[in-house]
Amino acid sequence: MTSAKAIKQYAGCNFFRQRLVLSTLSGHSVRITDIRADTDEPGLQEFEANFLRLLDAVTNGTRIEVNETGTSVLYVPGLLIGGTIEHDCNTARSIGYFLEALVQLALFCKKPMRATLRGVTNDEHDISVDTIKYVTLALMKRFLIDDEHLDVKINKRGAMPDGGGEVFFTCPVARKLRPLQLTDPGKLKRVRGSAFCMRVAPAFANRLVDSTRGVLNQFLSDIYVYTDHAKGAQAGSCPGFGLSLMVESTTGCMLSVDGCSKPAGSGASIVPEDLGRFTSHALLVEVFRGGCVDSTHQPLALLFMALGQMDVSKILLGALSPYTVQFMRLMRDFFGTVYKVEPQTEDREEEGLGSDDKYIVSCVGVGFTNLSKTSI
Repeated sequence: MTSAKAIKQYAGCNFFRQRLVLSTLSGHSVRITDIRADTDEPGLQEFEANFLRLLDAVTNGTRIEVNETGTSVLYVPGLLIGGTIEHDCNTARSIGYFLEALVQLALFCKKPMRATLRGVTNDEHDISVDTIKYVTLALMKRFLIDDEHLDVKINKRGAMPDGGGEVFFTCPVARKLRPLQLTDPGKLKRVRGSAFCMRVAPAFANRLVDSTRGVLNQFLSDIYVYTDHAKGAQAGSCPGFGLSLMVESTTGCMLSVDGCSKPAGSGASIVPEDLGRFTSHALLVEVFRGGCVDSTHQPLALLFMALGQMDVSKILLGALSPYTVQFMRLMRDFFGTVYKVEPQTEDREEEGLGSDDKYIVSCVGVGFTNLSKTSI
């Protein structure tokens, strides 16, 4: 029986996934109260309840208690099992919202994960499945000794609001993670991306590519954006289009951004030319921030650094996002990990670009071992 002292106490709905993922990895129970208690619709949203069901599916022995109003949740984590799972994600959030958490958990399961997720593949708010496929998995491979069978396959695309997409995620299990030394961002050498469209004219993807090249060709010549026009059953239930971009450096570092059209029926619209320009400018902002990973992947890198062997890991990061700062606080709560943050100021005023701060973030791994992995 879980003692009251062992339960981590939090209030509010912010950082909901962070708290539950770290609870699952550390084995500490967590109680979250006052979830939207002062709003017109108090309690858990449908996508948050759906996320709880996903965690229940990948674990064994997890106990979840929700009060009648949904404003309080007690989460007692079980053993990470993994294996073959199928899950219908709530269409209020994209598959990336759920897959991002699975990526953090999958390496520490008992069985290799083979997860089929259905829902919205791309939206305006969450990381896209394209970015996870090409950038997130590349970052994971830096920590893995054996990365065989680590893959994301996009079977179907689905846009907001009805989705209809399908993604197949496979991941091996790992007993230990390698320490990371990633402090040289290198020089940017090429841009790659994917322009996709569903249930609209194929020309939409070409227009996205043209507007993207119009911005980025001023800085780099090695630019290639693939076009993906989903047809028939692979196109999901709703029309939509979008763009995922990444820039790669000479040292293998990748920075990425996503852009997506407005949901059908929302009353708002955006043309492909504008979306291509906005996404290209967002990529340039990530480049200006600097670092060896983009702001979306900062928490993932810090998590695997802390869960690595009892050795020092270092990474160069650009400006820390509020999400990353809160993640570091939660890592101290659940694992006792304290990160050393050393500012590396780079003055760019002479170039007319202002000034920006970078940070060398280092920590000693807790020596986290996947006890569920069977020894051979």
